[in-house]
Amino acid sequence: MSTAPATEVLHVSGMTCQHCVRAVTQAIRARDAAADVQIDLPSGTVSVTSALPRQTLQELIAEEGYEVVAGS
Repeated sequence: MSTAPATEVLHVSGMTCQHCVRAVTQAIRARDAAADVQIDLPSGTVSVTSALPRQTLQELIAEEGYEVVAGS
């Protein structure tokens, strides 16, 4: 049984360019192809609508070399 998609907003440090956006987006979509990933570089905000749990999203972002500093 899968979890219903939910939106998580995470604040991530270290993202500075479109390569960063692609890396984070691809890492998340590799685990959930249906995930909607929106990244705002100036604010360092990653908004993800996905069935993946928040902890998994944080781990995927960390594996790409970025630090999740906070979330709402």
